[in-house]
Amino acid sequence: MAAGYLTQQAFAEALGVDVRQVRRWESDKPPWPHPDMQQRLTQLTGQDLEALGFVIPTGRDRPAAKRNVPVSPRGAAAHLPAVPSQSGAPMQPASVASDYESITRSHRHLYWSVAPATLHPAVRAHADLGCALLAETAGRTRHSVAAALAETWLLAGRIEFFDLREPDDAGPTLLRALQAAGEADDSLLGAAILAHSAFIPGWAGDHEKVVERIAAARTYARRGPASAELLAWLDAVEAECESRCGNTRTALHLIGHGEETLTHGSKYPTPEWMDWFTPVRLAAFKGNTQLKAGHLPQARTTLLDALDQMPTTEYKQRTVIYGDLAAVEAAAGQPEEACRYACLALDQLEITWYATGMERIREVRRALTPHQHDQCVRDLDERLYGWATTVSALSR
Repeated sequence: MAAGYLTQQAFAEALGVDVRQVRRWESDKPPWPHPDMQQRLTQLTGQDLEALGFVIPTGRDRPAAKRNVPVSPRGAAAHLPAVPSQSGAPMQPASVASDYESITRSHRHLYWSVAPATLHPAVRAHADLGCALLAETAGRTRHSVAAALAETWLLAGRIEFFDLREPDDAGPTLLRALQAAGEADDSLLGAAILAHSAFIPGWAGDHEKVVERIAAARTYARRGPASAELLAWLDAVEAECESRCGNTRTALHLIGHGEETLTHGSKYPTPEWMDWFTPVRLAAFKGNTQLKAGHLPQARTTLLDALDQMPTTEYKQRTVIYGDLAAVEAAAGQPEEACRYACLALDQLEITWYATGMERIREVRRALTPHQHDQCVRDLDERLYGWATTVSALSR
């Protein structure tokens, strides 16, 4: 029951035996299991045969204890705990999985409003707790904890990359997320983690690594199977990376494919944890790609439409859209409009900090250098380099 099998039938199905065999094993004098079942029983329950109540028949040797030693992290990942195997410690009850999942879910919701520097330590501590729980769980319970742990590490990696701009930390964190997803055998989580890991070489302009990681993400998504939203998001991720590598034509083609995928839909549901993507956000991706391709009128229209459809509570994403609109106007030779949108982006940053959004504003300010003596640019500088904004940016 602690391993998450609440009936004899459920446990029998997991073992691949008839339910009558499970009843015999749960009797006062259980028969000694065949060698292949010995390993399955200990694997699914996290307990050795003697702890499960079996008595070694006379003349039989004690089964060799299989000890799984977690792989030690190396290099940049050395500060992160490895995903542990079962330790033989007292088993946690099955309810530990839902309890751990509820905190993971709360952190996911808090991400959209809590300052990243405040939330990140709590998420990392929750990941440490998940590692400890994995050593004391088995079977379905272990799979559920591992999936929530993978999601927790994915959130930590997202904060490190997008909010704190620490890609050197995000890489090892996402690797731990992938390891936990493997423990949970959750292919869709694996696809999401691999796609996030593609952002790191994408921002660095390493096209070869981008292609490799996106291919891996799409492979995992096919195993899922994936929803239309997840597949369209993979197109958007690849488009963002291709755009960063200078391949805007390829990026626009990928965005178009993502739009078609969403239009056709699919019968598969979108995972609950995938709360970072909607059709409106795909439009925001598209507007940014059109901007980088130099299609300014199209980018302006796309971004304004996305802004109209986006909820006012989407503070982080609205910051990015305002920044892209400012970049459109700066490129179009409209400094006053560029500054107006940049100031709107700064308004959003005062509500919720987002390093990616601040990067957009700084790019706009660099583009406005030819107009730096204009009053509108000086007013933007007053906002951009005010005491609160400057201290906040440097402290993060």
